[in-house]
Amino acid sequence: MKFDRSACIEPMYSEIPFLDRFQAAKDDGFEFVEFWSWTDKDLDAVKAAAEKAGIGISGFNGDADYSLIDPTHKEKYLEFLKKSVAAAQKIGAKSVTIHSNALGDGGIVVDHYTELSDTVKICSMYDMLLECAKIAEGSGIAMNLEPLNITTDHVGNFLAHTQMAAEMTRLIGSPMLKVLYDVYHMQLNEGSICDNIKAAADQLGHIHVADAPGRHEPGTGEINYHNVFKCLEKVGYQGRIGFELIPETDTAAAVKAIMEY
Repeated sequence: MKFDRSACIEPMYSEIPFLDRFQAAKDDGFEFVEFWSWTDKDLDAVKAAAEKAGIGISGFNGDADYSLIDPTHKEKYLEFLKKSVAAAQKIGAKSVTIHSNALGDGGIVVDHYTELSDTVKICSMYDMLLECAKIAEGSGIAMNLEPLNITTDHVGNFLAHTQMAAEMTRLIGSPMLKVLYDVYHMQLNEGSICDNIKAAADQLGHIHVADAPGRHEPGTGEINYHNVFKCLEKVGYQGRIGFELIPETDTAAAVKAIMEY
């Protein structure tokens, strides 16, 4: 089975101007691109670059300075999310990614919320995700809830495991709210990649790929991506594969490694 491939053009193609990356990704065989933030982009220029290249936009991060696990953030979180959805509609993006905690520069977790119990965090996240699902269903923009690694890149993030994310989206039961399973993050946090993919198969909305350690292209670390992709095929995954990775040397070498898989 051939999965649709999405290049994350924030860390990839960094050798060239941002708007040139759409055509470069298309030329390299990607069907989609994705990126991190939309607020620092000229959306009209992004839309034009994607249309000119004939490449789809998979999505971008839909939250910013607010957290799902902070009940005092509910109004502001949903207000910003609606702006993100409008941005996605404007440029024709398929989805937005959401997280449990607000992330700052470099993905640093802004607030660890050590003063809040897990009960408050879980209930707040569930309450807000119910509203997120309504926004997604009303807009046609899918939402993917992403657990992050807490060992290396996002120390203090609350949502750290596949099981919690999948149980949360399964309880809410919306076809427009699913889990973003990042193989790199989850290898660092929990391992057992194929077992966790199988257990969460019905809730997978998007996949992110990078090897571990290092967050580089497949083949540079310890993850057997041949088996991971076979597992995704076996469980019937129909979504896109997003290559959110930092090229070990340059983008050309990373693309060559990606296409070998």
